[in-house]
Order: sequence, then structure tokens, then C-alpha cells
Amino acid sequence: MKKDNSILVVDDDLTHRTMLRTLLSGWGYTIVEADDGSTAIEKVRQRPFDLILMDIRMIKVSGLQAMMEIKAYNPAIPVVIMTAYASVETALDALKNGAYDYLTKPLDFDELRLTLERAMDHTRLREENRQLRESIGSRFDRRNIIGRSPAMVRLLETVAQVAPSEATVLITGESGTGKEMIGGAIHFNSPRKDGPFVKINCAAITETLLESELFGHEKGAFTGAYRRKEGRFVQAHGGTLFLDEISETSMAMQVKLLRVLQDMEITRVGGEGVIKVDVRIVAATNKDLLRLAESGRFREDLYYRLNVVGLTLPPLRERKEDIPLLAQQFLQTFSEKNNKTIKGFTPQAMDRLIRHDWPGNVRELMNAVERSIVLSRSEYLGEEDLPLVPLEPKTESCPQAAENMDGDLSLDEIEKAAIMKVLDSSNGNKSEAARRLGITRKTLLKKLREYGAA
Repeated sequence: MKKDNSILVVDDDLTHRTMLRTLLSGWGYTIVEADDGSTAIEKVRQRPFDLILMDIRMIKVSGLQAMMEIKAYNPAIPVVIMTAYASVETALDALKNGAYDYLTKPLDFDELRLTLERAMDHTRLREENRQLRESIGSRFDRRNIIGRSPAMVRLLETVAQVAPSEATVLITGESGTGKEMIGGAIHFNSPRKDGPFVKINCAAITETLLESELFGHEKGAFTGAYRRKEGRFVQAHGGTLFLDEISETSMAMQVKLLRVLQDMEITRVGGEGVIKVDVRIVAATNKDLLRLAESGRFREDLYYRLNVVGLTLPPLRERKEDIPLLAQQFLQTFSEKNNKTIKGFTPQAMDRLIRHDWPGNVRELMNAVERSIVLSRSEYLGEEDLPLVPLEPKTESCPQAAENMDGDLSLDEIEKAAIMKVLDSSNGNKSEAARRLGITRKTLLKKLREYGAA
């Protein structure tokens, strides 16, 4: 046992609480007290604990109710319930809802000590992901999408409604939020699920090549075109075409895309014949397309053609309830991938994950967990294993935007401030900054050129 292991003792009986504080402090634990379940919930939100020792019967908020709220916030904290013999049945309910163990009053001190020592060796998230995958029901294949927060549940319910239709869908959200996974969920829950799901990143290809990638080209259409090539529209025939970073297309390309969406006909580069295609379009962007349209930087008619159904993915900082589930899923995946035996996270590590703002969203969390697993030498990932660098409140690169993130700034100014902050915290390392932001290095360099900071 580490000498600084902290226990939150929750009991509305002052005498019993004082006795426990004296006893547990003598065993080397750091003790924090709460006289009610509601106070315990607040304290858990304020700081991490290694364990919670909680009475089940309290006047205001019961131990069972408090435990369920605490587990929803940080499932890694083991909770040991204290109960009288007459309330053993209630304690068993607590076990079913995630309690580590229960002890009957009057406490057997040897049993208490052994239980605490065992609990300190565990951080558990048993079957959270299995239960979560069943929450929407068997009617909807989530395609590895994890989320139990109200925002994600609402989003997935909408996806389940939209997927069977033929409607064009526009998915918006910050980089790294999982827009491509939502696009995949739409395809694989649609009548087109047996057809191809074809993806293309419009920002990763130069404008001159993008047309060829989308529509194909004839032999000899340009230098290097040694043979005919079918484009992504033809490849996606009978299925779904996912257009990622659609905001990065040129105005000329937007005109061509609009024509295809209206007529479902394409012409290869260098060709003359018209080819009919049967494709459902799902587009994605991390920009506000309506604002770009209003400012003349994106075609308004194309925006409305794409946005038949609009879906917005919330950033990870706005759905912190999902962080423990995502972290545990990544831990299992990357432990197997790297042949490591990692059992879980310490409560302090999980608390830090929950409190981090995650500017790179789910992608950043995934990378952080994988890196921690690769470098860890213990069975549990601790706070010291996490490669999290807290962002400073402002930077010299963009002081006005950093100081006024909640003020009357345009979306572009906010984006610039965020990028410059991450770049500054990465000590100017563009590859590392791109990784944290969840974008490609090419996209980051393009943004920096726009800001005159390349």
C-alpha cells in the first residue's frame, strides 16, 4: 500500500466517522470526510480518491444513490459499502450496481483492513462497454461507437432514424470527434450496407488530382495518365461515398459536386461520355459551412444540398461521461495490440483523463492511452504515465484571441487561437501539434500559411 493512498469516508454518524479517521490514518491512509452522499459526490468532482468507504443509510442522499452518481462520473473508484445486518439486502443491491464490496457494522477491523487492501489493487469497469452497446438495441449496429452521454445517445438515436433513408447527410464536429465512424454507422445500417463504403479526404489531395480521384480519368487525359482510372463515385456505386473535409474543396470543384448530386451523373477527366451513378453522399467537416456560405467561401446551394440531414458531434470535453468508457476500450485494444498486460487505470489517472479538455478529442485520447500503454511498466496506468500537457490560458502567438475565447470572436479566430495554443504548448513541433489537434500535418501547415505563421 502506498502511504498517500486517499480514502473518502462518508457517514452521517460523526462518532463513527471520527473512529474511522483515527483508525485508517493509523494504517497510513489519507482521510477526507463527508457527512452525506451529496457532499461525497461534490468532493469526488473536486479531487480524485483511491477508494470510497460509505455508509449506505444517510438522511439526505443515501449511499446507494451517491455511489451510482459517483460511478457515473468516475467508474474507476472502488466503493466499499458499510451497512447494518438488517440492511444486507440493500448492500447486495449496491454490489449489483458496481460496489466493490460491503462490510457489516459493527466493523471487523481485520476484515476492513483486508478489504481496503484488496480494493486498492482494483480499478474496474466491468462490462460497461457490453451494456452500452446494447443501450440502443439490436436494431442498430453501432460500429464500435462508444458513448453513454445524453448528447451521444440522442445523436445515435438520430443516426438510427436517418440511416435507412436515402437522404444526404452532413456531419459536423471538431477534428477527432469520430465523424468518419458516424458515416460508417449510417452506411452499415442502411439498405446499402452490402455495397461499398468509399472514403476520400478532400483536404489531403491537391485540387488538380481531386477531380480525377472523384470522377476518374481517361487514358492520356494528363501527363502520367497511362490508363483509364475509375473514380470514387464509380467505386461507390450501389453504396455510400464519404466526403471528408468537404469545406476544403475549391469553388470550381463545388460546382461540379453540385451537378453530380443533382443529376447523379459524372464524366471522367478527359472523357466525354456521361456515366450514371447510384451513390448516397455523406459529407463531413470541422467548419461551420453555413457561415462559410454566408461569407462567400462555400456555395450556399451546395451547402443546402448536402445538409438534407445535419448531424453535429459534440466535442469530448462536452461529454465527459464517455471518457472512462472510451479509455477502457482503448486500453483493452492497445494492450492486446502491444502484447502488454494492463489491467486498468488508477483512480487518479482516470480523474485526470476526465478533467482534461482534449482539444484533439477522441483521437487525442486514443493516442494518449496507446502511448501510455507502450511506455508503462506496471499493471495499472497511473497519472504519471499519461502524456497530457495542460494548455496555457493564452499564448504570445495570439494573445487577443486567447484572452477572449468566450467573447465576440468569429469561428476562424477561435480556431486560430486554439491551433496557436496547441502549437505553442508543443514547443513549435508541428507534427506533435497536429497529433494533439487530430489533424494531418499537411492541414496544420495549410492553416499556418493562412495565418502567416508558417
